[in-house]
Amino acid sequence: MTAGREGVLLRATGIEKSYRRGTWPSRQRLPVLRGVDLFLAAGEVVGLVGENGAGKSTLMKILVGALAPDAGSVTCAGRLGYCPQEPVVYERLTCDEHFELFGRAYGLADQAERRARRRLYEELGFERYAAVRTDRLSGGTLAKLNLGLALLADPEVLLLDEPYAGFDFDTYLRFWAQVGERREQGRAVLVISHFVTDEERFDRIVELRDGRAAVRR
Repeated sequence: MTAGREGVLLRATGIEKSYRRGTWPSRQRLPVLRGVDLFLAAGEVVGLVGENGAGKSTLMKILVGALAPDAGSVTCAGRLGYCPQEPVVYERLTCDEHFELFGRAYGLADQAERRARRRLYEELGFERYAAVRTDRLSGGTLAKLNLGLALLADPEVLLLDEPYAGFDFDTYLRFWAQVGERREQGRAVLVISHFVTDEERFDRIVELRDGRAAVRR
């Protein structure tokens, strides 16, 4: 299903989500998202900001299909890559084995997967950990693998939930170089960010406030 015309790669309309809190019979419904509208256009990088508990990660999970909304719809044109806040990895598998596993899940040919893997190791700077199990990786290297898996299939839409937590400054710069390349290639990138210093890097900044999305810049 496509996301629409005029270069829009992802569109979310009227997204609502509530959680139940407490124990029966005093359980209460807590609305988190109250009709969020959001779009990502080709060739733009959008920042998603908001206070803790504003629903940023909830919205991201709905956009990627990991969580069902109570109301609303999401449409996407092209392949979608997702970098969750907490890496989803298998402790006993190596970095190489993760790339192989995710490559098969994406339907990549073996040669294409290996080529993409080599490029990501080089660009993110963690090739020496290729044969290391993930339960032996530092937090920063695990974050590199998490981002690499999201980039593996060269998705048209990239959704990143605080992707650079644990990065050193060199890797942080490599990350933004990756994002800049995707902008130039006509891809769309959405980044949950808490860093005020990053604001100049975004084409638009969308703030979640009171369960709704407002364009801040």
